[in-house]
Formats: sequence, structure tokens, C-alpha cells
Amino acid sequence: MLSQLWVPRAWLPGGWRERVLLEVGRDGRWLAITPDMDAPPGAEIAAGPLLPALVDAHSHAFQRAFAGLAETREGATEDDFWSWRERMYGVASRITAEQLRAVAAQLYVELLRGGYTQVCEFHYLQRDPEGSPYADPLTLGWALADAAAEAGIGLTLLPVLYERAGFTLPALSEQQRRFALDARGVWEAARQVQDAGRPLLSAGLAIHSLRAAAPASILALRDLSEDFEGPIHIHVAEQTAEVEQCLGATGERPIQWLYGQGLLDPRWHLVHATHATRKEIAAVDASEAGVVLCPSTEANLGDGLADLPGWLAAGVCVSIGSDSQVSRDAVEELRWLEYGQRLHLRRRNLAAAPGTGQPSTAARLLDVAVHAGARAAGEPGWGLVEGARADALVADAGADGLLGVPPGRLLDALLFAGPTRPWRDVLVAGRWVVREGRHPAAEAIAQRFSAAMTALWREG
Repeated sequence: MLSQLWVPRAWLPGGWRERVLLEVGRDGRWLAITPDMDAPPGAEIAAGPLLPALVDAHSHAFQRAFAGLAETREGATEDDFWSWRERMYGVASRITAEQLRAVAAQLYVELLRGGYTQVCEFHYLQRDPEGSPYADPLTLGWALADAAAEAGIGLTLLPVLYERAGFTLPALSEQQRRFALDARGVWEAARQVQDAGRPLLSAGLAIHSLRAAAPASILALRDLSEDFEGPIHIHVAEQTAEVEQCLGATGERPIQWLYGQGLLDPRWHLVHATHATRKEIAAVDASEAGVVLCPSTEANLGDGLADLPGWLAAGVCVSIGSDSQVSRDAVEELRWLEYGQRLHLRRRNLAAAPGTGQPSTAARLLDVAVHAGARAAGEPGWGLVEGARADALVADAGADGLLGVPPGRLLDALLFAGPTRPWRDVLVAGRWVVREGRHPAAEAIAQRFSAAMTALWREG
């Protein structure tokens, strides 16, 4: 483990600082961060600018096996989120625990190289392919934990409440047979994960969506978790059809219903929240809940565009996620948060806030995502600050987009002068897990991933 790291330039709260010494405690957290210092004898010297790592606040690891494989349309029928979902179920129905570990390990290596050092795994794949419980109900959860440990990434495992196929359907469909988990099961799974005491592993709670969980079950989970301090995640208002169905079933929109039930508080993170009204944004702000936006997936699935300017103006915490794994690049997610708004509103630098001293779009997006990601993962703090886990990214100063860029504009160029190059070095809890763009276990992990893919798609 590192004890001292010196960098010529680091992105600290407030912007770039020069000649920064970072000290790591025995617990793998930043002990001290001091700018304007010469490198002391024995300190390791970083090979490029240092930036805070990102939290991937929403991931379905098994969908890495499906990324890029739903990009054709057969016949004259329209293709949308719901038809994509039917095809995705085919992978979910047959992946084994061993294959899940292989797929997740590949994903987690890719996420590390893409700038994420913590992943919030929205875990709803619970049972065996026949829909029967495993002898150990956490068999697939442990497969994810083992994959994360092998890759060296932090993992917040979020077991998911999932019990019905829709607002008016009392049970799961046959295609959803592996997803069944009630409120008590979610609570017990999270407690077991938390009590395991594994390094870099923590737990939160999740509800798939209002359509997939009955109100009584959501309220039961609330009661069980009354004293729980970790994060609680839920898909909400991703599709207009979901909003319409919720209105029909409850008389309220999804976010409106959650707020009206008194459920929302700072532990809650609303994933997608694509179709939210300004009144709902104000309600989320009042509750101090956060939102998780996944622009590459939301674009891929045709979800629509979230009201990013509205969320930012309200001061709501906005984190990012890789979701369906069509992109595993944190920079690309941040970039498309802004680009989606530019295309929609036909204006530029929508995320910038010069009136509050944040004229840089890239700086505001990064700072918001770093702060919000900590909350989404259940971490007390994040980034290059004392007390946070000693995670960091070293940019490749020789990347095309950074060559010749004035030092004060490096972050702007990193986000908006692509193409993105994998991070040169990646630090997790004071240990290098990627050096010069290479992960030490990448070759072995890739071989197992290829074998798993071959087996899955031969069977499919």
C-alpha cells in the first residue's frame, strides 16, 4: 500500500492545485492532502494529473453479457424499452453463478479502466435458472462480490425487492422467475452482506420499481430499515408508460407517490427519474433524496432526457451509472449528461453555473458526481479529501485530447476533447489496481469472460 503520493497537479475541492502531497493511512483512506509542497524523499511520484475517481451508482452486471447484442430490429414492429426488456430476459433466465462471476469480473475491470472505483450493484438476479432458491440465497450475490474482489473494485451490493410483473399483476411472469425477493429477504440479504466483513464490500437496499413491488411491501421494507443508515435505490419514472400506469393504479405519478407516502429522505436515490415534473423535482429537493442518471443507457433504450438543468438548479445530488453496460466509461457518461441537453435545448454549457462561481461545465459535472456518488454508495465522503477512501485516477498526459492544453483547462479537455483514453493509473484504497492502463488479472479474466459468452450465446 502507498504511504505517500506526490503529484505535480491534482483536482482538489475548488479546482486544480499544484505540487500536492497525499498521505495514505493504514486504513486505506486519505490521511492528509497538502498542496504547494515539494516531493519528500521516498514519496511515489504520479506520472500525470491526479483526479478523484467516480462511483458507478447504478449497475446491472449480468447485462454486460448483452451489451451490443440488441441493436437489430426484425420485421415492421417498433423497438423500444419494453421489447429490449423481453430480449434481455433471455440472458437473465439462463446465466449461471459461474458465468455471472466471469461476466462481472470483466465488467469490473472495464469500469476501473473507465474511471470508476466503486460500483453500486442493483442486484435482482436471485434464484437458480428454474426459479428455485439456492441453498445459500446469496449465491449470486457472492458471485458478484468475488468478482469485485478479484478486480479490486469497491462494491455496494443492493439486493432488490421484486415481486410482481406490473401494477395490476399480482405475481412475477415466468421470465422473471429468478427475480423473486420479498421485503424480509432484501433486509436479511443486506444484513448478511454487511456482516460478512469483506474488504471494499458494503450493502444497501433496493426496490425494483413501483410497478414491481406492492405498496404494502415497500412500506414493510421501510419499517424494517427504520434505523438503517445505508443507501436505498429505486428505478422510477424511466418510461412514460410507467408514469401512465402508476397514475392509473394510484392516482399519482411515481415520484409524487413516493414523496406523498413520506418515504423519501437522504438515503434514497431515484434511478433515471427521466420523466419528472418541476413540482416533483422540488419535492425530491425538499426530501434531500438524490437521483442517478445513466445517459448512455437512457439513450440506448430510448427512455428520454432527464431534466438535468432542473435537477442541478434545485441542488439535488446527481450521480451517474453504467446501468446496462453499453458504456463503461465515466467520462462518456458525464459528457452525455451535457450533450443530451445541448441537443434538446439547442444551447451550450447547460451545466455550468457562472453565477455561483462554477463557469466550467466539466468542473461542475465532476464535482456533483463525486459528491452524489459518495451518498449513493453509502460512503461518508469521496474524492481527494481527508478521510475519504484513497481512490484516485491518473490521467494520461500524452492523450491526444490533452496535448498542448493550458493547465487550467485540462479538465475541460478531458471531458470534451475526446476520444477518451483509459486512465493511465487507478488507485483503490491506497493500492494501484491499474498501472499504465493495464490490470494484472485482465488476461485471465477476459478468457473466462469469453468462455462464458460463448456458452451463453450457444445456448441462446
